[in-house]
Amino acid sequence: MRSLLYIVILLIVSGCALSSTQPKVLDEAQRLLQSDPTAAWSKLNSVDVSEFQDSATIARWALLYSEAMVVNRICAPTDTIVNIAVDYYERHNLTDAFKRASRLKALIKVGENTDSLATALYLQREKEFLLYKERVKRKTYMYYGLIILLISVGVIVWMRQRLKIQTLRNDALIAEAWGIEQLVESGKEDVSRLETRLHRLLENRFSLIDSLCQTYYETQGTKTERKAIIDKVKSAIESVRSDSMSEMEQAVNDCRDNLLVKVKENYPEIKAEDYQLLVYLASGLSTRTISLLMDETVDVIYKRKSRLKARLRNFVEPFCPQIMDVF
Repeated sequence: MRSLLYIVILLIVSGCALSSTQPKVLDEAQRLLQSDPTAAWSKLNSVDVSEFQDSATIARWALLYSEAMVVNRICAPTDTIVNIAVDYYERHNLTDAFKRASRLKALIKVGENTDSLATALYLQREKEFLLYKERVKRKTYMYYGLIILLISVGVIVWMRQRLKIQTLRNDALIAEAWGIEQLVESGKEDVSRLETRLHRLLENRFSLIDSLCQTYYETQGTKTERKAIIDKVKSAIESVRSDSMSEMEQAVNDCRDNLLVKVKENYPEIKAEDYQLLVYLASGLSTRTISLLMDETVDVIYKRKSRLKARLRNFVEPFCPQIMDVF
């Protein structure tokens, strides 16, 4: 990419260097036309037309060359050179220069030249003009090729940049997928732990049902049947009340994303009885069941639930919105 830039700069500098010397020669020839037409003619024949850099300079040279021929009364073998000026000034709507070139074309005698040197010089200038046209054509092709090359390089750079961005996106997606995989693995561990917890809870419940059924079977048909069942249920309730609190607390934290831990962190001054009520609520126990476990009436439990809900809304909900789900 840098080498292409150097080539462009070199072409521009060389073109400017050549174009800066050519107008001086033409200016000098134009001054000599008034005082020394022969010297002006020689000066115009001394330049290499094929080295001109633009069509405007070519047209000016052709106009001065034709004027020098008229002043020096030199016949032209063809009207090619004067037509260069006529065509250029007509195409660019330069009226004064076009009229001047047209007048010179009318004054130049074509095909009557007996001066072989002048004819040779004229034909040499025609060849140089053809060489100029070929050089301009090659330069045009080269510029087109350079432009296409620059566009191609730009497209390649753009594609590489897009590929780099896409690679970064892919890396980000891979990292995100890896993070999701880690979450899934962590979730599998949580599910396994919850399954273990569920199996234990079901085992305890089935043990309680089995114990009640055995008591009912053993006392069936006796007067002590009702009392035995009641005593067994009371014993189970007392067992839950005294021994199952920590197990229920752990089950709630496992199943509800450490809900009780977050409550303690954001509301450390919560009362013990309110925390016990919260554990029962988070465990999904009904109000009647909670009233039995806490040895309170249903109305009292409702009032305590309302007060607890208001406190948790103020202290815990801003940091743990899911706390209200337990109600």
